[in-house]
Amino acid sequence: MSTVLIVVGLIVVFVIVVALVLYLGPGRGTGKAGLRRRFGPEYDRAVSRHDGNTAEAEHELKERVNRYGDLRVRPLTAQQREHWTAQWAGLQERFVESPREAVARAEALIGELAEARGYPASGGPGGSGEQVDALSVHHAHRIDAYRKMRRAARPDEGDGAGAAADTEELREVMVGARGLFEQLMAARPGDGRRGRAAGRAGRKETFSVRPKGSGV
Repeated sequence: MSTVLIVVGLIVVFVIVVALVLYLGPGRGTGKAGLRRRFGPEYDRAVSRHDGNTAEAEHELKERVNRYGDLRVRPLTAQQREHWTAQWAGLQERFVESPREAVARAEALIGELAEARGYPASGGPGGSGEQVDALSVHHAHRIDAYRKMRRAARPDEGDGAGAAADTEELREVMVGARGLFEQLMAARPGDGRRGRAAGRAGRKETFSVRPKGSGV
């Protein structure tokens, strides 16, 4: 094989490697198809917020990925896992007596847990928009449930929809947000199995609302 062919072959290999690095590097998933896959329902929500302007919606989502895509999640100690698991279990118990109070506390607890894992600070009741944006990058399919919990926890803010939520709707809010809680409890990388076990330990097999004093 001639020297020229060898050089050409090396150049071709180099170009392929560079293309793979660019495709798999930090900017991956920021094309239209990649954003749809990554954000799922959050993509549609962003488009709706921008009155159907997909270019503006995609720009917003790309900015989130650029800002929070490389966020390094802090590990939890065994003691921290026990603490958060017990806290969530206690809120499920409290829900029977005071559904709205339990939902409000659960919303604050998720914000505190997210901050402990390395996400931006919650900024007090209701959490900050920055924290929600960061969570949406890594938990896009769970963030809508968290937003619903925020509305229910703060019925006097926004459109006031949370004020009309009945006990069953509040129960659904708790169940929906539990998925985000469990994902935040799951350590990354490497010990997801323990994280899932902690999540299972922190919830009842069924989360039912029993009337006060039913004795069931």
